[in-house]
Amino acid sequence: MASAAHGVLSCEQIRELAASGAIVATLPIEEGQHQPASLDLRLGPTAFRVRASFLPGKRRSVEALLAELTYDEIDLRGAGAVLERGCVYVIPLLESLNLPEDVSGVANPKSSTGRLDIFTRLITDDTEIFDHVAAGYRGRLYAEVSPRSFSVRARQGSRLDQLRLRRRAAAGETTLSDAALAAEHARVPLADGELTLRDGVILRVALDGLGDVVGYRAQKHTDVIDVDRIDHYAIEDYWERLAPRRGKLILDPNEFYILASRERIRIPSHLSAEMMAIDPAMGEFRVHYAGFFDPGFGYGAQGLPGSRAVLEVRSHDVPFILEDGQVIGRLVYEQMAAEPKILYGQGGVSNYQGQELKLSKHFKAP
Repeated sequence: MASAAHGVLSCEQIRELAASGAIVATLPIEEGQHQPASLDLRLGPTAFRVRASFLPGKRRSVEALLAELTYDEIDLRGAGAVLERGCVYVIPLLESLNLPEDVSGVANPKSSTGRLDIFTRLITDDTEIFDHVAAGYRGRLYAEVSPRSFSVRARQGSRLDQLRLRRRAAAGETTLSDAALAAEHARVPLADGELTLRDGVILRVALDGLGDVVGYRAQKHTDVIDVDRIDHYAIEDYWERLAPRRGKLILDPNEFYILASRERIRIPSHLSAEMMAIDPAMGEFRVHYAGFFDPGFGYGAQGLPGSRAVLEVRSHDVPFILEDGQVIGRLVYEQMAAEPKILYGQGGVSNYQGQELKLSKHFKAP
């Protein structure tokens, strides 16, 4: 299927923007930063520990606001530094933007970032909202970073966020309606089993049928995790394994859980998708810090849905009972401006293709 001229930009289109000077960096952009439909962003050499999260607001820069605040300055060069659990850091990124007037951006934590419960959001100058880059934006990029469950070691060049860029036509909307999703599903399934639609594809939690472990709960007192160390840490040193309990799980307030969807999903090559993080209609919890799915994610045998969505879940205020098959997420699909030449899982390292219940890439396989 041919893609539209508007929508999420492919890797090749992002490369073209960088070549034109629309994306610039104080250090050359590395090949590994390019994903099928996004660009990984890198931490700069200095982190500023601040008392609280903030937004600059209209006609103000982040740099100017930082100059008014009291903060600790932390050197991230060389071996890097530990970002303490429960603290808030603002970190200028190596990348900055000079976008065309018809190109805007949206950022998400990378999958591995979300699975470590690192709450991170993108900030630009002159903004009243996180994670959004206005069309035609010209200026620096900053990451707000707040580790929630584990203290982490990071350094200049560490990649915690990814940026999607989209070109929007005058008509506007690039997300797919439920009718369009139903038509896509009729051609090749977007998810296995019965498809439920409500402003996107509805996903349900799996609390049975996954074997001896149906989820993980973060331990409270652990060692530091280096965000750039892969396949290094023992699961039992950081996580409590959750065994099946008659298809139920009580979410304790402010505890962090890794769960999986009942459905296996698939993202067609001409689409990308995002998991909505908070939906009050589903319950008092946040699901999926990361939330961005590249084209090609979930391709199984014969191109059918082959990967579960791994869910990063945190309950708020009160205990909440989850039951097997309960609605827990909503996946919104968006058209690509062009199909990427290399899909997720086809080039480089794709840590989560074909995943079942899976922790971040930092942990040794069980």
